[in-house]
Amino acid sequence: MNITIIGCGYVGNAIAQYWRQNPNLVITATTTTPERVTELQKIAHKVVVTQGNELDKLVSTLQNQDVVLLSVGAKGADLYETAYLNTAKTVVAALQQNSSVKQLIYTGTYSVYGDRNGEWVDEETPAIPTSRNAEILKETEDILLAASDEQLRVCILRLGGIYGPGRELIKIFSRVPGTTRPGDGSDITNWIHLDDIVAAIEFVYQNQLQGIYNLVDDGYLTIKKLLDSLMDYHNLPKVIWDDTLKSNRLCNAKVANQKIKEAGYKIIHQRIIFEQSYK
Repeated sequence: MNITIIGCGYVGNAIAQYWRQNPNLVITATTTTPERVTELQKIAHKVVVTQGNELDKLVSTLQNQDVVLLSVGAKGADLYETAYLNTAKTVVAALQQNSSVKQLIYTGTYSVYGDRNGEWVDEETPAIPTSRNAEILKETEDILLAASDEQLRVCILRLGGIYGPGRELIKIFSRVPGTTRPGDGSDITNWIHLDDIVAAIEFVYQNQLQGIYNLVDDGYLTIKKLLDSLMDYHNLPKVIWDDTLKSNRLCNAKVANQKIKEAGYKIIHQRIIFEQSYK
């Protein structure tokens, strides 16, 4: 089985390492950064340096491939269209010249749901992006889902906030201790551990899932509860909330994960891990 991972950042790197352990899988990894080739050669059988808009290179890369994982990331808020939308358009164009790929998996984000005032949302809830970048992410989903047909199964995983080894919560919120933040801290957070992302991608691959699936844990902590607990754990000064100011969080929703559970996936880390010894 030949698998191409387009975008080998935090998530792509982890799933490449996992899949490389399977002797029946041949892994191709793409990167936009030539300096990463040597690093990626340790976890992939083949490494291709390509930008997301290089159609000829992607057509060549996807020759004789069975599965494509699209796991790109933007290196800045002003680069979302280039990283996500343009890459998705190019991938779909490349797939239209390719009859071998049977499965396309994309790691997206729950931020496409927008601000729902803390109410529940599921995969049937219409997306209402509240920023241009969230709109781009929704457009990316639409481009990929439209490519689905009898020969190609397309699955979108809408991920919660990503954390794990090297991206621990205390690192994500390293500038937060003792600061004052706008709002009352009641906004809901949705998180998912890297272990679950890798396991869920494998689950999608093995079970040939298609359509949209939310991937978040069962925590649903408010941002205040999350940060209070995190600061307590590390003995750091807590955040001060200023409820005279409007919260600046763009997505406030409880993201339901029932659909992927009903498909048979069992979440590994059901609650947030504040710290863990990663060996």
